[in-house]
Amino acid sequence: MNIILFGPPGAGKGTQAKKLVDFYGIPQISTGDILRANVREGTELGLAAKSYMDKGELVPDQVLIGIIKNRLKEDDCKKGFILDGYPRTVPQADALEAILDEIDKPIDIVLNLEVPDEVLVGRISGRLMCKCGASYHTISNPPKKDNICDICGGEVFQRVDDTADAVQNRLDVYKKQTQPLINYYKEKGILVTLDGTKDIEVVFEDIKAILAKFA
Repeated sequence: MNIILFGPPGAGKGTQAKKLVDFYGIPQISTGDILRANVREGTELGLAAKSYMDKGELVPDQVLIGIIKNRLKEDDCKKGFILDGYPRTVPQADALEAILDEIDKPIDIVLNLEVPDEVLVGRISGRLMCKCGASYHTISNPPKKDNICDICGGEVFQRVDDTADAVQNRLDVYKKQTQPLINYYKEKGILVTLDGTKDIEVVFEDIKAILAKFA
């Protein structure tokens, strides 16, 4: 099955994507990951992307779609894939549809995790990090000692982009980018919106029920 996964920051998209990968054995394709891989490997498209990245510019759609096309042709995508972080605009969605038609891998379903802004702000603004990589949450998973990492004893901190104001700004940008895509795929009849406020396992069971007809 070929899936596009949408969800605002803090909706649990990454968690659900990982569970889908483990359960169905299909790869999660993140544009950021494959961009970095192509740059690291020095592919022709990777070098083209690097020339823009080095100047702090956005990688043009034609370069990005070429990289995605090559990735979708790889053997691990034969049973399907999960597109995460792409498309972000309607022109990107049009370009994606063209290459998927070309390689005969149409999108089966677009899963949209929906969570109210106030819940998302609470989820994200409560996050705490440690330099060792450990993560915590002030409410759901606080460190045993205030502001001290359970693992390394270092001081935990909040990322600058996880403050309430910064989170709301990120959500506003996401909605501005994504709403046209929600409408785009709704019109195609392949969009399913799920309640992302439920427990992680309940959301995953909801997703599996939806995907059962494609498996």
